Amino acid sequence: MNKRPDSAGLTFRQDYFGDPAGWAALVCLLQDIFGIDIGPLQQLGGPDPTSMPFGWFDAEGALAANISAFALPFVLNGRIIHAAGLQSGAVRPPWRGRGLYRDLTVKALDWCERQGFEAVILYTDKPSLYEAYGFRAIPQHRYEGAAPDPSIFSGTARLLTPSNADDLALLQSLLKARSPVSSSLSVTVNAAMFLINTQLDPDVRVSLLEDRQAIIAWKMDAAGRFSLLDVVATEIPTIEEILGGLDIASAAVEVFFRPDKLGWAGAPQPVNSGTVLMLRGLGDEVPHFPAMLSPMADF
Repeated sequence: MNKRPDSAGLTFRQDYFGDPAGWAALVCLLQDIFGIDIGPLQQLGGPDPTSMPFGWFDAEGALAANISAFALPFVLNGRIIHAAGLQSGAVRPPWRGRGLYRDLTVKALDWCERQGFEAVILYTDKPSLYEAYGFRAIPQHRYEGAAPDPSIFSGTARLLTPSNADDLALLQSLLKARSPVSSSLSVTVNAAMFLINTQLDPDVRVSLLEDRQAIIAWKMDAAGRFSLLDVVATEIPTIEEILGGLDIASAAVEVFFRPDKLGWAGAPQPVNSGTVLMLRGLGDEVPHFPAMLSPMADF
């Protein structure tokens, strides 16, 4: 893993999100490789302030290869883990096969170790690529079942628009003070990822339960099935309160995290999306119950 990369014609840089040209180069790279536009993140508070990008730039200032690390504390089996996440890993086709991505991955993991993180997590559709670095796959499960009758605690929800300045300020405030949505597996802080995910998936709706000061990220499919993606609150409301507040009468519910705080017990179902959650560190510890990280924490 310590073999030097073939970086002829390239310049290594790190910590360039404060440079408008460096940030623009990453936006362009991810758009070109994955068709994902993270540009709106600048209008939503900017990238995670703990981010540390590592990249190889060409002579014109374009990113040939990138990987970014950031602080991502999460709860696992009731304990807060001081962890980092890796994201935005990409190499432009002309520069592949030169060891650039291996070099950046090693640099990022070395940085994580120097920062004292006890674990590192990432999402990938190529898990074998990361096994050599000590990552292992963590099974992911959503929950599904019949919807309970909505609570009489209802009629208080309103849709939020993150591009609206007042709504964005409210979202940022509640995201900063949020409690973990599950004690089995959930992030504790993820404002940047939550906000950009509201833009990347047009089907996601974000509502405020006024009386509970709870943010609900949700979807409704054509068949009338309610999908609960995340809850942002200091005290997590029950599923009855959520459905009642949203004024939704649904026959079926699916929850994309372990619903141990919702007062509702669905049946766990494996998530086979093609994207694998991987963990480095913590020995062989895995969630004690079927669980997954909220899609709003997807990175």
